[in-house]
Amino acid sequence: MMIKAIAFDLWETLITDSPVLSKAQMHRRLQNMAKILGTTPDAIENAYRSAWHRCHELYWSRDEDIPCRRQIEHFLEDMQIEADEPTVDALEHAYAMAAVELLPSMVEDADAVVASLKERGYRIGLISNTGRTPGYALREILERLGLASSFDAMVFSNEHGACKPQPSIFEALRTSLGVEYDEMMFVGDNLYVDVHGAKRCGMLGVHFIPPQRGTAIAPPFDHGLEIVPDATITHLRQLSDFCDRAHAVAPGAGARSR
Repeated sequence: MMIKAIAFDLWETLITDSPVLSKAQMHRRLQNMAKILGTTPDAIENAYRSAWHRCHELYWSRDEDIPCRRQIEHFLEDMQIEADEPTVDALEHAYAMAAVELLPSMVEDADAVVASLKERGYRIGLISNTGRTPGYALREILERLGLASSFDAMVFSNEHGACKPQPSIFEALRTSLGVEYDEMMFVGDNLYVDVHGAKRCGMLGVHFIPPQRGTAIAPPFDHGLEIVPDATITHLRQLSDFCDRAHAVAPGAGARSR
């Protein structure tokens, strides 16, 4: 079966945050949220961090995801604040849009590679686990970086309700792209959520090891699997050569348990 669609992870595959930029985005969130509440960033930082850990415990550790608004509700619970609807709206906007105000960097040649693959006739997809920056903000970021027009379909975990590597989020993308799993290739920096998630659905899984890794990295997870990618690349431009060879390669059997 020929490869008809190529899909990508987002963070650390197409875009990245340096430690300095990530810290600046956090400060922008805290400053904007504190201004709405009439207080100082220091006064809300503990609740900001506590809400993150609570969301990880309740949702993300189980590969579930939630709307950005739920994160704000947990933050307000930690602050013991009962806010009216306009205040909650304003807090959500300040929380979600910090990375739009302070844009992430593009991984080297990401725009050129994705555009080139689209020009070659591949359907192009994206799946992103979202964290503090929800799908509507990530769409704006991709527009501003000049990447959005290359995608035929995008799926964000906070909108879908499940995170990679859950099969349902890959199925949502497959359906949107209108192809079969054995006609798809997925490219991502995380062996477990990206490569394992894709391969167990029957897709080709390509492991991308960026030359410089930013801060958007999933916490380590002892999954007990030996995950063997169909290819490992260290520059996105290497995808073109792999695509030329992939038409003669059947999707692998998936990750193997030790």
